Amino acid sequence: MDKIKMITPLVEMDGDEMTRILWQMIKEELLLPFIDLKTEYYDLGLEHRNETDDQVTVDSAEATKKYGVAVKCATITPNAARMEEYHLKEMWKSPNGTIRAILDGTVFRAPIVVKGIEPCVKNWEKPITIARHAYGDIYKNVEIKVPGAGKAELVFTAEDGAVTKETIHVFQGAGILQGVHNTDASIGSFARACFNYALDTKQDLWFGAKDTISKKYDHDFKDIFQEIYDEEYKDKFEAAGIEYFYSLIDDIVARVMKAKGGFIWACKNYDGDVMSDMVSSAFGSLAMMTSVLVSPTGVYEYEAAHGTVQRHYYKHLKGEETSTNSVATIFAWTGALRKRGELDGIHELMEFADKLEKATLATIEAGKMTKDLALITSLGNVTVLNSGDFIKEIRRTFESV
Repeated sequence: MDKIKMITPLVEMDGDEMTRILWQMIKEELLLPFIDLKTEYYDLGLEHRNETDDQVTVDSAEATKKYGVAVKCATITPNAARMEEYHLKEMWKSPNGTIRAILDGTVFRAPIVVKGIEPCVKNWEKPITIARHAYGDIYKNVEIKVPGAGKAELVFTAEDGAVTKETIHVFQGAGILQGVHNTDASIGSFARACFNYALDTKQDLWFGAKDTISKKYDHDFKDIFQEIYDEEYKDKFEAAGIEYFYSLIDDIVARVMKAKGGFIWACKNYDGDVMSDMVSSAFGSLAMMTSVLVSPTGVYEYEAAHGTVQRHYYKHLKGEETSTNSVATIFAWTGALRKRGELDGIHELMEFADKLEKATLATIEAGKMTKDLALITSLGNVTVLNSGDFIKEIRRTFESV
């Protein structure tokens, strides 16, 4: 069989630990035998980020702007323990945060639904898509470890020299400080991305923030969403028969738990980070969730929503067998390949992505799966496969269809 030809490269962002191992397995077993794969490669493994003073992350984001589609492996965001383990020059920022800031995008995450894996929340009948704002808040924060007594102030100096000042807290002893920010432009891009995605997928859009407590910061989100909706989208939503709904985040959470699903839940950056893990776990597994960053200019970056699976990586280094779920990483590749095919008019590439996703789900539905799914499946007589054998079984299914 002739390999599918590509015209424009994908931006390929390699990552860390066990997901880096899976990344190579997926390419070797599921992609390279069938596609004349063209990528512009960037090594976002923590060691290489450290060697380049994290310039490689910036370069990969700029390349994504150039080529329009990227696929990203999970990466480490270092903490104090990682500083020591990897002998880092400094505690580098989250690469996802850096890329999202450069692309000014919104992250859409949705669970991968498969027969035999039922949601923990029994009334959830349809997937819930998390729309996560991808700029600012604690991901672009500034922090100070307060050594002792003193006064902390929030100060803004305008271009004309005018100063606005508010007292944050008068410390009587040691403590901590954190400064976060956002911009109206980024919030506006977030709102429009959510409204457009709701129209494209014909789903209701829910949004929640804490404007009763955060009367300026969160209230700004609420106001911008409402203004853009009223001025640009209200008529379109009514014509499509879908709804935009705002409430306090507390109320939204309660409503989500009682809902049947089938809607988009727009979240601020940190809320989206946490709630996407909650939704994916409740639907089955952190490794069963798609994630795509969409920029206002139509640039797409696909990734798995989970981390680098550190525990399995350490087992792998000892030569021990692992049973790591690679589904979300496979779907990151298929999402990117499908979008590349769509933008370049390569129908064979789009059909390949569809077929590989169906083969992946069919493998699980046939009772052949990794350990995390075997522990929660309602299917009987399942076969638990190790990391490599699961990917090879997907290839067998793919080739038999």
